[in-house]
Amino acid sequence: MSESIGFAGQISPEHISQVVEKGFKSIVNNRPDFEGGAEQVTSAEIEVAARAAGLDYVYQPVIAGQITEIDVRTFANHYNELPKPILMFCRTGNRSNNLYQLAKQMDLLDD
Repeated sequence: MSESIGFAGQISPEHISQVVEKGFKSIVNNRPDFEGGAEQVTSAEIEVAARAAGLDYVYQPVIAGQITEIDVRTFANHYNELPKPILMFCRTGNRSNNLYQLAKQMDLLDD
């Protein structure tokens, strides 16, 4: 993790207090709803908890193994506008990390 970004596997509303305790100001969710089946917590449920805790929240679903240039540019816009540090998550954290690394390689990030 750099000072402005962190990565995690799937989180749920009950994890939001830990996210706040760790100092994150924003969350970016890269996991499509129901990717893990009907029991997967939805983005909307996490967003309600995040916003109630004063966090910014962005839902940007990305399909594993199919990150497009549009996905990277969209993420870079979110990254450059959101309060930092940002917690990004997906199923394992790898997809979010890949998205960040691609944006960095394309020199799209402001820091």
